[in-house]
Amino acid sequence: MQRPPAFNGMRHIALQVQDLEASERFYTEILGMSLLRRAHENLVYLTLGNDNFSLARAKEDTGGDPQRLDHFGFIVDNKEDVDVWYDYLVAQGIKVSREPHDHGDGGRSFYCLDPDGNSVQPLYHPSVSGQTFS
Repeated sequence: MQRPPAFNGMRHIALQVQDLEASERFYTEILGMSLLRRAHENLVYLTLGNDNFSLARAKEDTGGDPQRLDHFGFIVDNKEDVDVWYDYLVAQGIKVSREPHDHGDGGRSFYCLDPDGNSVQPLYHPSVSGQTFS
């Protein structure tokens, strides 16, 4: 099977944080990000205009270093590309941890695991997909 068209950048990162409110204030008030969407009381999406950064309240105390990478997302240009990448990765024997699904904000994605078990999310999102940068 031929590899689908190249991803259009890594402009989505997701962190699990111990204090969601403090982290949201840091990234918005200190670093200047804007609120893109508040999905629910435990999840917010922030942006600088060409990216998508999510902060999720950690489910348990991690002890020590409180920062945990939840997953990172590679942007695709079209919603249909999500399913093309899914089919390709499955054909390559890549472990899929969550099948393609639609998001409430118009996005679509799925999750797979890299060889070290890191969660990778091929993602279509209307706020960042289809943009080109020089």
